[in-house]
Amino acid sequence: MSFNIGEILAHTLSPEQQIREEATNHLEAASRDNFSAYVVTLCQELSNEQSQPHIRTAAGLALKNTLTAKEEHRKEEMVQRWLAIDANTKAQVKQAVLATLASPDLKAGTVAAQAVSAIAAIEIPRGEWLDLIQVLLGNVTSTDNANLKQSTLQSLGFICESIDPEILATQANQILTAVVTGARKEEPSQEVRYAAITALYNSLEFIRENFEREGERNYIMQVVCEATQSPEIHVQVAAFECLVRIMQLYYDKMSHYMEVALFKLTVLGMTHEEEKVSLQAVEFWSTVCEEEIELDAEAAEALEYGEQPDQVNHHFAQAALEQIVPVLLSLLSKQEEDADEDEWNVAMAAATCLSLFAQCVENNIVSLVIPFVETHIRNTEWRLREAAVMAFGSILDGPDPILLEPLVSQAFPVFIDMMQDPVIHVKDTAAWTLGRICHTLIECIKPDVHLNSLVTALVNGLNDSPRIVSNCCWSLMNLSEQLGGDLDAETYPLSPYFEGIITALMRITDTSNNEANARTSAYEAISTFVTTSSRDCMPIISQLAVAILERLDAAIAQQNQIIGIDEKNTHFELQSNLFNVLTNISRRVGKDIHGLSDRIMTSILLILNSPNKHSTVLEDVFLCVGSLITALEGEFGRYLESFSPFLYSALQNHEEHQLCSIAVGLIGDICRGLGDQILPYCDSFMTLLVQNLQSPVLHRNVKPAILSCFGDIALAVGGQYEAYLSISMSMLQQACGMTTIPMNSYDMIEYVNQLREGIIEAYVGITQGLKTGDKAGLLLPHAQHIFSFMGMVYNDPERSEAVTRGMIGLLGDMSEAFMNGQIKQLLAADWINACLKEGRSSRHSSSSTRDVARWAREMVKRASV
Repeated sequence: MSFNIGEILAHTLSPEQQIREEATNHLEAASRDNFSAYVVTLCQELSNEQSQPHIRTAAGLALKNTLTAKEEHRKEEMVQRWLAIDANTKAQVKQAVLATLASPDLKAGTVAAQAVSAIAAIEIPRGEWLDLIQVLLGNVTSTDNANLKQSTLQSLGFICESIDPEILATQANQILTAVVTGARKEEPSQEVRYAAITALYNSLEFIRENFEREGERNYIMQVVCEATQSPEIHVQVAAFECLVRIMQLYYDKMSHYMEVALFKLTVLGMTHEEEKVSLQAVEFWSTVCEEEIELDAEAAEALEYGEQPDQVNHHFAQAALEQIVPVLLSLLSKQEEDADEDEWNVAMAAATCLSLFAQCVENNIVSLVIPFVETHIRNTEWRLREAAVMAFGSILDGPDPILLEPLVSQAFPVFIDMMQDPVIHVKDTAAWTLGRICHTLIECIKPDVHLNSLVTALVNGLNDSPRIVSNCCWSLMNLSEQLGGDLDAETYPLSPYFEGIITALMRITDTSNNEANARTSAYEAISTFVTTSSRDCMPIISQLAVAILERLDAAIAQQNQIIGIDEKNTHFELQSNLFNVLTNISRRVGKDIHGLSDRIMTSILLILNSPNKHSTVLEDVFLCVGSLITALEGEFGRYLESFSPFLYSALQNHEEHQLCSIAVGLIGDICRGLGDQILPYCDSFMTLLVQNLQSPVLHRNVKPAILSCFGDIALAVGGQYEAYLSISMSMLQQACGMTTIPMNSYDMIEYVNQLREGIIEAYVGITQGLKTGDKAGLLLPHAQHIFSFMGMVYNDPERSEAVTRGMIGLLGDMSEAFMNGQIKQLLAADWINACLKEGRSSRHSSSSTRDVARWAREMVKRASV
């Protein structure tokens, strides 16, 4: 290459932004001009032992970054670019990065490991570089070179992390041999052990067959348990992380190991002087509880249908309760006086674990915790006093409310008093505990006994430090959610306090900063009070709407005067909060918002026309528009011409996929609210939606909603959807093909189900829309494909209940649209009766699915005559 690669790479690490950007641009240009020569140059620089360490590291990172990216479309471009290189060049690159794993320069070895895994992530799923794992195994088992072992194990860890477990399952034995060899206590290098344990963590999902074999399982567990006793803290932490993951994946195999090792090891770990170790040991018991809570739920569901649960609950939490809970209670008092409240620490972890124990063992935890609370609730040492309050708050979800009610009544005045405690940590936890009571045990709060003192304490707390304000806001939100929510009720217990609470919250929001998230919390509380209030609060909500609009107008007026980044972010956050409140007011008051709708839309259009707008604010603006459409329905039509250009712009903003997704949802809202008033806009809507489906840049998660939107448009315009039938059915047919791709991960299963939901909703809307316009016959040429798609989906065990319900509804709609026998033959397929029966009688079917199935069965019967 015609430039000094070392010099350019050095410049990518410059502290000066302009130099860094120029160097990066130079590398990108070289990559585009001759990719093959570029990667060879990088790997030569990486493997050059005479080169400076920081330049080797930069070369390795640049090489890795040419092979992988977070964005799907860029990732695919990089994959294709690598695959296009000739075989000799690829072999040269792979040989160089493998050789660099043995470098004395550990940083070079680590980036080489990243490059190896990046190439492996491209080639192994395509059946290439099949000898790589064997080579890496040899590096670990046939050498005493600690650097080579460490870098190789790092590479294996990266490979296990980046490649789908099912693809690696065929090489599980070799990978497992390598990582277990490196993780043994006989390994002299603790850095090698750490790399091996980390790689083992990433391999646990695809070594299921090995875990099924008792001898192999015993050896793996022995190696991991021994690693928890390593002299190096980071190895211990990694080993406990491994135990946590093993408990998640292989709970059913853990009974023996709990008895002989895990119980003792985790208790020792929880009391370890090093917090990182203690945190992971506590996390182990949190995981045990989470697994057993899930197993209890599954057992209850199975019992309801007279079946046996799929997995046995070993009740490890119950068996360990008397030994683990005292340790957790002692950890609650390990608070640091000046700790960052957002930083996870052992006291927080212990409180979370205690809460999970309460949900898991229910009443049995109460007798172990209450003596601790009673002993320390008035302790002069603030850490014990705060720990007592935290302990009480942590066990409120799980035990029977009847058991807790007298305890809450007894403790309630104490917690109210503690809102005046001289120590901020105690006040903070008291406010949180009151919020927990409001959320989980509202029946314990007697309006005529407790409500006045509770509201008074929480409103007074709004005058305290920002962190207390945030918890008081949360408590007030919980209180209103639990006591309100009946939108037709004339009054509710908080009505006498409503105006005072809103006034106090508005005073909190009238500040220029958002320390400890206090201002945002206050706005969230205002929104909650609006959405859960009763009818007698409507006059105050009307006044609130005007006050919010005045603040919004002021915020818009001053936004061009704000210069600093921090100030801008604070200002954008304020605008988002104001629009969120307006959204909730619109939803609550419904059609009565029309008196303010002109002012709201004026503010919205001012924001949209502003040169200084932020994508997050735009999302909230669009959500506010959606609430107006729902409230005003057809009356919104007078704003559509002014608003539509901004809607079109958002639909074309493929980089901001969240905004684009909200814009797609708005089209659905407009269709439902305005009906055939949307006809003048349909050409633009359909053109942009089709372009979005074809975009390689737009995030895939937006596309199911776009397909569903076809159905919304068809329902709105009825028979006039004929103009768009051909293109939409073509798009839907292509989408149906996408749902046959291999679903080899949970993410892909979820996405394919979302895609199928979108397709089915589109077919339902189009069928119903054409039927209302007496043009259902236009669907006949497509009926065979629609039924073939549904048959394929029905035979997929991974389909969700929502997909099943949608499919049953579509069967009913198609049958209702063709009652004259035109699809009689299609309705005779065996899967249809099976599907309808599943919808009516499966234990996994919700009541709405059963209702739809009963209706659809009748429609199918009539259309089959």
